[in-house]
Amino acid sequence: MSDLEEGIKYLEKYNNVRIDNKLNGFQAFRALMNITMPIDLSADFYRLQDKIIQDEYKKKKIVMLDTLIPFNKSLYLYKGDITLLKVSAIVNACNSKLLGCFHPLHNCVDNAIHSYAGLQVRRDLMKIMEIQNHDEPNGKCKVTNGYNLPSKYIFHTVGPTINGRVTINDKNDLSNCYKSSLQMALKMKLDSIAFPCISTGIYSFPNDIAAKIAIKSVKDYIKENNSKLKVVFVVYKDIDYLLYGSEIKYDN
Repeated sequence: MSDLEEGIKYLEKYNNVRIDNKLNGFQAFRALMNITMPIDLSADFYRLQDKIIQDEYKKKKIVMLDTLIPFNKSLYLYKGDITLLKVSAIVNACNSKLLGCFHPLHNCVDNAIHSYAGLQVRRDLMKIMEIQNHDEPNGKCKVTNGYNLPSKYIFHTVGPTINGRVTINDKNDLSNCYKSSLQMALKMKLDSIAFPCISTGIYSFPNDIAAKIAIKSVKDYIKENNSKLKVVFVVYKDIDYLLYGSEIKYDN
C-alpha cells in the first residue's frame, strides 16, 4: 500500500466516510482533509500526511521572492498560486470561524492554504478559537506556523462580506486586514509577506475598490513605519493583475 493509499484509508476510517470513487490520488486525500476535524489525529498520521504533501510539492516549482520583479523596492505583484510562494508569511483570507474551508476541493485560497499546509493548521486554530470563545471579527490577524508550505507562517484574517453597496465600515475593515497583518509582521521582525485579494470573489468586494484599498494601506504602512518589509500581492485573475499593477505604479 502506498503512502497516499494509507492516508486515504486512515481519513476514511477517521471520518466514517467513503471517498467519491471519481476522485483519486492527492485530490482524494485533499478532499478528505477538507472535511476532517483534527480532534485526535495520531502523530503517525501527521507524519504520513506531511510526507504525502511534500511528495506532492516535489511535482511543483517553488517560487522564490528573488525571482519576482519588484515594482519598486518594497512591492511585488505575482500572478499564480500563493501556496508555491516562499516568503516569511502568507496571508489567508478566512471566514469568521477561522477553521478553513470544509467544502471538498473548493476553489478558494482558504482551502488551498489549509490543504497544502496540513491539518496541523486547523488543529492549531481550533485551540485558538476555543480560548477566544467567539467568532473572529473582521480586520484582525491570527498566526499559525506554515508547516508544509514553503512559507514559515500563515497570517489568518477575516475580510468583510459585501451585501449591496460598499460602506465606510467595509472599507475600514478591509484596510485593517492589511494593517493588522503588516503590524504583526513588524512585531515578528519578518522580512516578507504575501497577500491574496482579500474579500473579492465570493465575499463580493468589488475588485477595483479592493485593489485601491490594498495598495494604499500597504503603501501608507511602509511610508509611516519606514519599513523595509517586502510585500507581494498575489492575484489569480488577469483583471486583478491589471488593477493591482496600475495601483502599485501610481504615485510610487
